[in-house]
Amino acid sequence: MSNIILLQSPPPKLEVVQKNIFRKEALEFIAELHNEFDVQIETLYKQRLLRSLEAKSNANLDFKTSPERSDKLWRIAELPSRLENRHLDLGDVSASNTAHFVSALNSDVQGIQVDFDDGHCPTWKNQLVAFQNISLAVNGRLLGAPLSIVTSPVLMLRPRAWNMLEHNILIDGKEAIGALVDFGILMYHNAKKLHEANSGPYFYLSKLEGASEAKLWNDIFIWSQEALGIPQGTIKACVLIENIYSTFELDEILYALREHSLGLNCGIWDYCASIIAKFGDRKEFMLPDRNKYVNIDLHFLSSYMKLVVSTCHARGAPATGGMAAAMLRSGYDGTDRESKAIINRILEAKLKEIETGVDGFMVYDSRVVPYVNELWKKNGAMSNQIHRKFNFNITAKDLLTIPSGGVTLQGLRHNVAVSILFIYHWLAGVGHFFYSGNVEDSATAEISRSQIWQWIRFSATLEDDPNICVTAKLVERKATHFANHAHRNLCRSNAERKRLTAAKYMSMELFLMRNPPEFITSYLNDNHKYRTLHNKALLSNL
Repeated sequence: MSNIILLQSPPPKLEVVQKNIFRKEALEFIAELHNEFDVQIETLYKQRLLRSLEAKSNANLDFKTSPERSDKLWRIAELPSRLENRHLDLGDVSASNTAHFVSALNSDVQGIQVDFDDGHCPTWKNQLVAFQNISLAVNGRLLGAPLSIVTSPVLMLRPRAWNMLEHNILIDGKEAIGALVDFGILMYHNAKKLHEANSGPYFYLSKLEGASEAKLWNDIFIWSQEALGIPQGTIKACVLIENIYSTFELDEILYALREHSLGLNCGIWDYCASIIAKFGDRKEFMLPDRNKYVNIDLHFLSSYMKLVVSTCHARGAPATGGMAAAMLRSGYDGTDRESKAIINRILEAKLKEIETGVDGFMVYDSRVVPYVNELWKKNGAMSNQIHRKFNFNITAKDLLTIPSGGVTLQGLRHNVAVSILFIYHWLAGVGHFFYSGNVEDSATAEISRSQIWQWIRFSATLEDDPNICVTAKLVERKATHFANHAHRNLCRSNAERKRLTAAKYMSMELFLMRNPPEFITSYLNDNHKYRTLHNKALLSNL
């Protein structure tokens, strides 16, 4: 047996929860997962690094001929009945927020993106509470939630992506892999019960960089189903296409997961950020102001969504669109003029996705669910649109031609604010927050900080005044101005003020790095400030 050590003592009132979640058999399952797949995961990290280095000198991506792409006859395995309708999921639902999770379970949607990734901050306490709440919900014992998982929306469990380590667990002297910990615990405690209820286990898979990584997940699924004694093919997973490399391997990704596939999903902000991460040190890949110039109507993003839809439908798989992040104001229910305007904008954008052929999408605000459901009733009489086949003939140029447009002072201010506030909330142990009428998470923080880095790198000219360029000094002034404003209006304690100051300096560090990290969550998860705030019990149980 492996030597597995928990480096954290349980937080107050969670002693029994930690003991139950990480019982001996669960720890052994996690350790066996790591032993089985450690070599492949290390290979994945090395391949990512090599590919990133190659991208510095070669951005000429193109579709490659493969047996999976050339064979037009294969299809993914038949979907379970509960997954035939993928019209609407609630997104960014962290089960560590019990009230929000219970509310989601009572919503009139098909699924819930139960998030350990973009909208979740993986403090040890948050992990324990989330694992516990999911198990209680699956067993019909979560207070206020449906008594049967069959009568609630399906749980679409999203483990952390491969870039995240679990610093609080050592396996044979090595830090554990966040994705395997989340997947392993969720499977060990819930897989059999979900299978018996014909309700899972179902997953979202984040930030894959191609078919080889999909193949690795498929191998993990096969091994886990055998180890837990559930039938092969029971697990179903939807891959979020959030990486530019994956866009050129859609057929191959679906093929790799064909017995476990639940199709593909579009996540535009992570996707745009990946273009900057891979090729952003070239001026032709400088992305303009995202609030003014970057949306799904633009050719490079419209082509991306059309490619996802056409590829999925050709293989009998559902294709899902992105998340509507707009929020109604607190206390509003959709009947006032302001709320109606927000809802109409959401419905207009989602109707375009439906017309493109998507089989579903996500929203965050449950108050807009009735309006979106009505939209589907009017425009989607069937459970899905997989019968609609397309031949959009998308080329590499369609995907890689960055739209024209400039940089606005308001866009700069907004990106600065989102970057600082995301880090501020992460340091507080919160994975998403609300700003300027939208829910913001790591995806929007990723594109925000990436754009600022790029604009500084290329001295982007402001549309507001062609004589002013984006410089480190200008960004620092805007960051200081925002931080001073937030100190007065957001912070109520000395600890909050210190956290905001730290968030400002950490943001500036990201904006100015010569070689910035690809993922803001990796940067934060590995940062001593974050780990000090949330690891006060470190080694106290050894």
